[in-house]
Amino acid sequence: MLLKVVLFGYSRGMISSRALERACCENVTFMALACGQKPDHSTIAAFISSMGEEIGWLFTQVLLVCDEEGLLGGTHFSLDGLKLSSNASKEWSGKFEDLEKKKENLGRKVREAIREHREADKAERKKRDSDRERREERIRRLKRQAERIEKFLSENERKKGASGEEIQSNVTDNESAKMATSHGVIQGYNANALADEKHQVVVHAQVFGDGEDGSHAKPMLEGAKEKLEAIGWREPLKDRRISADSGYYSVKNLEVCKDLGVDAYVPDPQFRKRDVRFADAGRHRRSVDKRKERYKSKKRWFSVEDFKLDDRTGKLICPAGQGLYIRNRNFCTADGYKAIAYQAPKTGCRDCQLRSKCLRKPNTVSRQVHVFYGQRPGSITDEMKQKIDTKEGRRTYSKRLGIIEPVFGNVRACKRMDRFTLRGRIKVNIQWMLYCLVHNIEKVLHFGASYAMAA
Repeated sequence: MLLKVVLFGYSRGMISSRALERACCENVTFMALACGQKPDHSTIAAFISSMGEEIGWLFTQVLLVCDEEGLLGGTHFSLDGLKLSSNASKEWSGKFEDLEKKKENLGRKVREAIREHREADKAERKKRDSDRERREERIRRLKRQAERIEKFLSENERKKGASGEEIQSNVTDNESAKMATSHGVIQGYNANALADEKHQVVVHAQVFGDGEDGSHAKPMLEGAKEKLEAIGWREPLKDRRISADSGYYSVKNLEVCKDLGVDAYVPDPQFRKRDVRFADAGRHRRSVDKRKERYKSKKRWFSVEDFKLDDRTGKLICPAGQGLYIRNRNFCTADGYKAIAYQAPKTGCRDCQLRSKCLRKPNTVSRQVHVFYGQRPGSITDEMKQKIDTKEGRRTYSKRLGIIEPVFGNVRACKRMDRFTLRGRIKVNIQWMLYCLVHNIEKVLHFGASYAMAA
């Protein structure tokens, strides 16, 4: 009964348990689904949070119905992520040193509030009781916030990023993370989905507590493989086309695709610069910024593109006009890249006015530039670049937008799933899978073979 109430509520954009509670008391459809009962919001929230073991089985059963109704094509799957805010404020994020400072600042504010409260009590003029209560409530609130941070620091360890260095923790929901989006930085989760090309049915959904997709291909593809095998598919991903945006372009993800035998199309971040169709894309770029000033690049240091080759002398000319001589014609990096190594004379960089924009480290004597050429034999990333640059590769990758983006548009815009209301990755993952479940049920309703025949 509760499952029907939750799924129908999610399909109508009712994301909070309080909205579902109110609907069970006021909406006749919800009354019928609830059999006249009136579950409160805490019961509904507890029910959703407790579906950790059942949600995978339930998702697979709906996927089986989609397969029986002919909604799965099984030839091309698209993978992408949607960053949504969590039920936590980014103001409560920071490294442990930052949180310690925040706790000290709160303690200082408590002491100041107590001193002001005592001075107000000693004042001869008569004060209203409401003013006194407001001051006391402020003191209690500041104390609770300081104690909350102190408890978090004592019970948790520092969060480590992929590089092993400390990253920001969050006092409210430590499994969420700060993520950059087109709408600014949010405190949230990265909700991933893998959809089938034929009718955009989601075959696997999962949330992650980091905004980088460089390692998400393995759990997503393995999860989809497990669910498709559960509905009777044999070798469901072998030789199937998988497309993903450039955020998934990493050695780890490409190696996973190779191990699973999928036909992957994952472009590198610079693939559009090599595409002749975008040769004149620069003309669409704004000429001035929001302050009506000329647009300036945010690039901090000079890159290889800022150096020009002098064919007459064979030297590489830097932005300051100095010539870099060839140091090694057969330079090879540890990763197998071949290049020509150029180096500037020490006297040319010593007193250069552009030194701060050219040398990243102040102690560097002179600038070195490597002009790479050729392809690395056996490089999985170079193979993907060559694959994407072909006519077939571009045509196949262009389908990605029409496969996965409608899923996110339906969930976020039509179902108003613009944030997560639960805390903790397990609970948030349940809520994300329930929304993808509603998306798949709608596909059965609108495109299922038996429903189409009945209509």
